[in-house]
Amino acid sequence: MSQGLMIARRGLLVGGVGLALAPAAAFAAPNRLAFQVFRNGTKVGEHQVVFTGDETARTATTNVQMVVKIGPVPVYKYTHQAVEKWVGGKFVSAEATTNANGKIQKVAAHAQPGFVEIVGPAGTVKGPADALPLSHWNQGNFGKPLFNQQEGKLLKVKCTQVAPGHWAIRGEAEIDDFYDAGGAWTALQGKLDDGSKMEYRRV
Repeated sequence: MSQGLMIARRGLLVGGVGLALAPAAAFAAPNRLAFQVFRNGTKVGEHQVVFTGDETARTATTNVQMVVKIGPVPVYKYTHQAVEKWVGGKFVSAEATTNANGKIQKVAAHAQPGFVEIVGPAGTVKGPADALPLSHWNQGNFGKPLFNQQEGKLLKVKCTQVAPGHWAIRGEAEIDDFYDAGGAWTALQGKLDDGSKMEYRRV
């Protein structure tokens, strides 16, 4: 299972962060989004996003905690914390810390004039000016270059709107995100590297 929960690498969970905002739906979400996380139908953890501030200055704080067990024995533990900041509807920065079964990784990204500086475990990446962290809570991010918050690498993915409120992310990830009529994130379904199914159910 050291390879099993590659949701972070694939950008499946750490979707802690987002883009240069799509229309009002981007921040039309409630002040808090909470999900139970299931792997092959078994609950393995929780994912929560808390929003503070207003449209002029907004902070989104993500916390993820998961434990995968074989019987009663924990075989994989995962935690992820991320803080993203927005000013005037523009992405400003994101800082994330991930502990994947004891392997700790930190990523910091900051918007700079003409580019986005992404500092991760492998060093510094100079992303395009519109590069943004993958953020599932904000469907407006799906038209921009995305980077992974755990490894700090640009992602090779294509995001397609399948139907109103349903986006498919394909390439280095296989994820489907769902949103209500107001633009709030309601569910996620994804396939992990080991073929298992990941599902988010909003609570």
